[in-house]
Amino acid sequence: MERSGPWNGIEFSGIPEEGRNHPVYSYTENSEEVAIRFLIANQSIYSRLKIIDLGYVHRFTLIPPSRGWSNFWTFPTDDCDAYKSCGPYAYCDLSTSPRCNCFEGFDPMNRQQWDLGEGSDGCVRRTPLSCSGNRCLSDCNCTSFAAADVRRGGTGCFIWTGELYDTRTYSFAGQDLYVKVATVDLVLSSDEERVRNGKIIRWSIGVSLMLILSVIVFCFWKRRQKQAKSAETPIVKKQVLMNRMVLPRQRNLSGDNQVEDLEVPLIEFEDVLIATEHFSDCNKVGKGGFGVVYKGRLLDGQEITVKRLSEMSAQGTNEFINEVRLIGRLQHINLVQLLGCCVDEGEKILIYEYLENLSLDSHLFVLSRRCMLNWQMRFDIINGIARGILYLHHDSSIRIIHRDLKASNILLDKDMTPKISDFGMARIFGRDETEANTRKVVGTYGYMSPEYALDGIFSIKSDIYSFGVLLLEIISGKRNKGFYYSGRDHNLLECVWRNWKEGQGIEIVDTVIIDSSSPTFRPREILRCLQIALLCVQARVEDRPLMSSVVLMLGSEAEDIPQPKPPGYCVIGNFSETYSTWSKQPDNDSCTVNQITMSIIDAR
Repeated sequence: MERSGPWNGIEFSGIPEEGRNHPVYSYTENSEEVAIRFLIANQSIYSRLKIIDLGYVHRFTLIPPSRGWSNFWTFPTDDCDAYKSCGPYAYCDLSTSPRCNCFEGFDPMNRQQWDLGEGSDGCVRRTPLSCSGNRCLSDCNCTSFAAADVRRGGTGCFIWTGELYDTRTYSFAGQDLYVKVATVDLVLSSDEERVRNGKIIRWSIGVSLMLILSVIVFCFWKRRQKQAKSAETPIVKKQVLMNRMVLPRQRNLSGDNQVEDLEVPLIEFEDVLIATEHFSDCNKVGKGGFGVVYKGRLLDGQEITVKRLSEMSAQGTNEFINEVRLIGRLQHINLVQLLGCCVDEGEKILIYEYLENLSLDSHLFVLSRRCMLNWQMRFDIINGIARGILYLHHDSSIRIIHRDLKASNILLDKDMTPKISDFGMARIFGRDETEANTRKVVGTYGYMSPEYALDGIFSIKSDIYSFGVLLLEIISGKRNKGFYYSGRDHNLLECVWRNWKEGQGIEIVDTVIIDSSSPTFRPREILRCLQIALLCVQARVEDRPLMSSVVLMLGSEAEDIPQPKPPGYCVIGNFSETYSTWSKQPDNDSCTVNQITMSIIDAR
């Protein structure tokens, strides 16, 4: 089920992209009817709408003298457009990971599922409402409101009652929504806001004195702690001042006589503040579970990307150090370049080269950008990612298992050259090692190989599996959820395998690249890539090819590519039948990962 959002006087607030297509709207609302009508301003363009059985709305255009109808616009455009995808009192934001977020003053209903990216249960109020005041404030059923007409300052308002569903953020357009929150949970940002809401907090003299004394004691304690920390800080030797960067060449380790060569510049926190204009919101380019990403500029004019890890980030100190150690040693056109790092008390900051086109997922899963990715561009991106993985697995001085390959960790430069990023979860492998085991399974469900998700066993074949999933997403333009849950299909692999067995592989190809008249549309090449992807996601580890073989198959037009066996993937929940198809059989059909009962099945 999908929706359009309320009419805001100009357009439907839930379809801001439609406003860019220049229709002329006519909206009628009276005691007899509510009707919406639109005309295309350009009379030379012919347009028609089509609704398919899955609930998708397609707008086709015909611009003479071209032949055939072109799919100009589709709704829904991404995962956030699905109705109730994030449950009550939660909003969907594609720039965050996971995409579902609770409103301020609300907490996840099911924290366990929420942390796994399953937000359908939504959120609950942290504090019950008092239901006092005027109009909406006095009605406990009233949960939010928005302007009914945003023109000329706004007139009237929409009022929502009961649980609030189906909200999302937009990077442009959209409409402000005001959600009712208990006063105790409302964080006021300025005295002006407090005055406006009539909630001036009056502190007693006694409490104020206690607060002042507490602040003095705390500041004294922090000063002593900083002095003690400075005394224990490893000595940085042979510092070179360059563009106000401190480039330490060596440092003592843990106060002993061991010395480690550092290949990544250590940048002063003050220089990071200057480069990002004190982490200005205007420079913010992304946000995820790890923290916030900013665009910055060094004093010499070089543009940079600044990844500021939050204190609550899943990427802790070990992951931060791991990324600095690993990526500082690697140099390849398809790996993101780490320019420096910054550690200052609680701050952990990574500084990368600036990549103008952001991440691959911001193009693949947003229709307005996905339309710009023709097959040639996608094929070039696929080859670039494959060469980057080949370097990590075989060609670099140290063998690296990335363990978190996914669309959001593939960045694109101004020429759309892909660069693999985020090595916080990566592991160094010895040349004679074939696999390793861990109790701490890290990564993203949907991209994790079954043997890793269930048993914690990982190898270079784990990255091959992730690459296969990523390849299917690039071909289809659809995101793989990676599991079944509550009877709902979230698994792209099962859908692809079903079509492949029926000889209908072309049916899963993204419709925006299917154009028989385009020289970039090459069906045989697309189907070969689809076959390679299925080889990479096979259930049995030993059946998956090495990345060296993948690169050869991508560059070859030979027809003798092996036929794939069924893929392996995970399910969440209780099922009457599950099958285990990887090389090491578990003691039973189900295993527990992070307290979630999961099973591995094949797609036969």
